[in-house]
Amino acid sequence: MKMHGAGNDFVIIDSRGRAAVVTAAMARALGDRNRGVGFDQLAEIRDSDVADFALDFWNSDGSRAGACGNATRCVCDFIMQELGRDAVSLVTERGQLQAVRLADGRVSVNMGHPQRDWAEVPLARAVDTLHLPLAGDPAAVGMGNPHCIFFVPDAEAVDVAALGPALEHDPLYPQRTNVEFASLVGSDHLRMRVWERGAGVTLACGSGTCATVVAAHLRGLTGRSVTVDVDGGVLQVDWRDDGVWLTGPVAHVFDGVLTPAFLAAL
Repeated sequence: MKMHGAGNDFVIIDSRGRAAVVTAAMARALGDRNRGVGFDQLAEIRDSDVADFALDFWNSDGSRAGACGNATRCVCDFIMQELGRDAVSLVTERGQLQAVRLADGRVSVNMGHPQRDWAEVPLARAVDTLHLPLAGDPAAVGMGNPHCIFFVPDAEAVDVAALGPALEHDPLYPQRTNVEFASLVGSDHLRMRVWERGAGVTLACGSGTCATVVAAHLRGLTGRSVTVDVDGGVLQVDWRDDGVWLTGPVAHVFDGVLTPAFLAAL
């Protein structure tokens, strides 16, 4: 399937009932927007003994992604429709998570608790994660993947494509990092743009939106329930006692079958 959440687009492969099929080579080939299908992330649905299903994530460069909030919401919507329910459970590297469909059609998923300790993010050494020793005074938050969040006067004015690559590979982040640039629009309202680890500039990033709201609240800029304008739409984050909930739209674009010739070339 091809799906997207606020413009954050995904290829989703359903591997329930069989062994996992996705490899790094397949992810790179499918992620090529000229010779494959193209995506920000790839999600593979697998069977689970403890939840309705399990999910694995891949970036377009063939690397693994530990979490992907918008892809999770998209797949949960698909599974809820299949099962005729408005709630499902799933397993990712973050553990067992819950998702629900709201009355307006948006889908919410609990992305789990934020990782705030330097070793959990992870960072290369012990530092204050709320004020990293990097130019621009960013914060670090883990959401199953690492994030480096900058609060700037105007997110629209940031050249994300120019700044993102070097920050992604900063030595402080041994597993590389997603990079977010956010500015305050109003009370509990942020504008955010993102460079994703292994993918580049994307129209939205669910885990990045969650990490940004966590950092904004810890810095006293917002409350715990925040509307976030991303390049591809609007997402809502609610940091509750049971975890960080991400809410937004989902869209199912098409179903497809990969050709034998494409698969043989992997």
